[in-house]
Amino acid sequence: EYRTLGRSGLKVSTLTMGTMTFGGAGAFSAVGKTDLDEARRMIDLCIDAGINVIDTANVYSNGLSEEIIGEALGGKRKGDVLIASKARMRIGTGPNDEGLSRYHLIRECEKS
Repeated sequence: EYRTLGRSGLKVSTLTMGTMTFGGAGAFSAVGKTDLDEARRMIDLCIDAGINVIDTANVYSNGLSEEIIGEALGGKRKGDVLIASKARMRIGTGPNDEGLSRYHLIRECEKS
């Protein structure tokens, strides 16, 4: 089942795949330690089932979750999915390494 996302015109699945367990680095090791091969298998299963949104965040395993998603997709199915990433949380020690400022959000999108 799909619904329109706001006024964007994008059709998104009513279920989303979460990736907090991808990588298992830092504090997120307590949540899970999904490696690249398992992540690839999980992503393929979700896409085959019609899920077209993958949720992640820049803080999940210190960015490793986003890297694993990119490698797991490997360009083969990029047009099939939307990546929803969060960027508010602190990712460094600098004064602009957290928050919802235009600077921080653009920088985190470019790094993602």
